[in-house]
Amino acid sequence: MRRDSVSSVDSAMTPPEYEPLNEKEWKKLRWKIDLRIVPFCGVLYLMAFLDRSNIGNAKIGGIMEHLGIDDQTFTVGLSIFFVGYVLFEVPSNVMLKKVGPNLWIPGVMVSFGIVMICMAAISNGAGLLATRFFLGCTEAGLFPGVIFYMTLWYTRKEIATRISIFFGCATLAGAFGGVLAYGIMQMDGISGLHGWQWIFIIEAIPTLALACVTYFILPNVPENSKALTERERAHVVKRLREDAGPATETHFSMKQFKSAVTEWKVYMYGLIYILGSIPLYSMSLFLPSIIKGISFESLEAQAMTAPPYAIACVVTILLAMDADRRGERGIHMAAPSFLGCIGYILLIACKDQGPAALYVSACITVTGVFAHGPPMLSWFTNNIGGHTKRAVGSAIIISLGNAGGVAGGQLYRADDEPQYIRAHATCCALIFVQVCCAITLKFILRRINQKRDAMTPEERRIASEGEELCDAVSIFEHLNNIMIRFLPKYIIARY
Repeated sequence: MRRDSVSSVDSAMTPPEYEPLNEKEWKKLRWKIDLRIVPFCGVLYLMAFLDRSNIGNAKIGGIMEHLGIDDQTFTVGLSIFFVGYVLFEVPSNVMLKKVGPNLWIPGVMVSFGIVMICMAAISNGAGLLATRFFLGCTEAGLFPGVIFYMTLWYTRKEIATRISIFFGCATLAGAFGGVLAYGIMQMDGISGLHGWQWIFIIEAIPTLALACVTYFILPNVPENSKALTERERAHVVKRLREDAGPATETHFSMKQFKSAVTEWKVYMYGLIYILGSIPLYSMSLFLPSIIKGISFESLEAQAMTAPPYAIACVVTILLAMDADRRGERGIHMAAPSFLGCIGYILLIACKDQGPAALYVSACITVTGVFAHGPPMLSWFTNNIGGHTKRAVGSAIIISLGNAGGVAGGQLYRADDEPQYIRAHATCCALIFVQVCCAITLKFILRRINQKRDAMTPEERRIASEGEELCDAVSIFEHLNNIMIRFLPKYIIARY
């Protein structure tokens, strides 16, 4: 949804001594920003996703047998990560807004890197639960923080492609993690450590090293970034303000904080996100077990998780590029989700058709549940105006979505293996509801946009007056649009 902007922008944003950038200079500047931000943020997320999902590889590596824990304790350990994650996402984004991304994000990475190394020292179920909880607490600042951070650098028509590269690193983490775990498991017995302990140690070291580099490489917000010249900085800020319209405030605002907490769209997006995140997290946690159940050996299962993730990564980026090119989000989010729904149906229907059919079905499922992410993430960040409101609203939505990880960790139970029919059916139903909700929200936002497009110049001027407008649209306007569309005119006239 867009908010009509005032046509004029404060000319002071571009000092007169700076000559306007031509198209060639803009492309060079955009490429400079992309190289500094997008690949680096992607590597950060790859490390984070690798650290949170390697518990699935550790299971194949024998962590349950060596710690003497049962299936229930293990699944609680999967879910408790997201409890800590959800609790600290909103406070973390508020701190990022106050402290600055170039300080907060490296601190977050150091924290979860240390926790990951501590996981190699656990000796019982209680240790597993404690470290997984604190891993969630420390990782909570990265994903929502980077999503918000990227919206401070890119316009609404540029953000989906960049998020897809960032989000695609989660799929690469799945592919890379499986192959890496296959290699690390060969270290079993070295220095008296099990293979799963080496997984935690080896995968934590790059995280800590990258955290140190992040402090020096990751630029701050555009307004005061030292990565740009003064001329470049002025034009980047001007362009972003033009794209934002009236919602140009960059200071921390309690009014915007309250607006985010009470905004109906935030919770609608949160519902859609959680319906998709349950299948996504359950798949990322249990894909090695699912593939092992297809009739692969433990080590083969680690390696065979790579192709589904690699396919998903390519499709995710291509889909997001098309979403940016068309300036559309809802359908680009719903379509891959529906593909994931088909994948789950195939996993159920092909349970007696042999390993090849099941493996292809798994590839389709992984592609569908991952590819919907970037259009979804860019959809709500496009539609939330105001820096503080976007930071808080994004954190709330992602928190609600990550609450799906709690449920996702409980779906694939030992008494349902190796085919996991009930888990596949549950995920299929959740995705179907998600698609229906996404299409409904798209219709609502289109109606609101049509109403705003029909405003007279005077109505538009009045609507754009005031401070901290953000993307304000009341629930009453939303209900009015529904009434106009569906109820007979005589009922509206009477009531």
